[in-house]
Amino acid sequence: MGIFKRVRDIVVADVHEVLNKVENPITLLDQYIRDMDKQIEKANQALSYQLFLEKRYDLLIAEEEANIEKRTKQANLAVDCNEDNMAKLALQERVIHENKRNLYQDQYDATKKQTAILYEQIDKLKNTYQEFQYKKLMLTSRAHAAKSIKQGQEMLLGFHSDYAMKGFARVEEFVQKLEAEVVASSYVYGTKAVDRNPYIDHLLAETVEAQLAELKKAKEVN
Repeated sequence: MGIFKRVRDIVVADVHEVLNKVENPITLLDQYIRDMDKQIEKANQALSYQLFLEKRYDLLIAEEEANIEKRTKQANLAVDCNEDNMAKLALQERVIHENKRNLYQDQYDATKKQTAILYEQIDKLKNTYQEFQYKKLMLTSRAHAAKSIKQGQEMLLGFHSDYAMKGFARVEEFVQKLEAEVVASSYVYGTKAVDRNPYIDHLLAETVEAQLAELKKAKEVN
């Protein structure tokens, strides 16, 4: 049953040694989980063998119990027939089977204890495995979050705000020139930019204004 202690010691030693050598230990988490999977598989195989031994000893004990009962009947029959030698031989065989039965019983009891310990250690191993799975998920999530934050900070540090401000200033200057051109154009055609009808062609604006004045004048005469 010392296999689990050795596994634990190996895992702990490997973790500390590898963490000191690898630049990004997060990548090793999957390997640790795979190692745990293998250890659980070995533990299940060991448990299967223990259960096989229990069943085997149980059958051997039952077999010896049957032999003991058989030899007891033979001894009683021999005594009834006054066959002391036959009775002694039967009793001798019974003692041999009793000794075997006792030996098998001791081995069966020891195996049962080992199986109980193995069950307990497998439960602990599975709990540790689940804990590792949770920690893997948590650490991976934290690593991704920290990496994203780090990348954002690096982007901010690498961003040249002065250059961007100059770019915005140039765009603003360009827009101001466009607005100035609109104002100048409105002055040339005798209208204010805010009063101009967007549907009137500015090239025809003067003619339209003249005709509008004539139309109003005609209405006043009428």
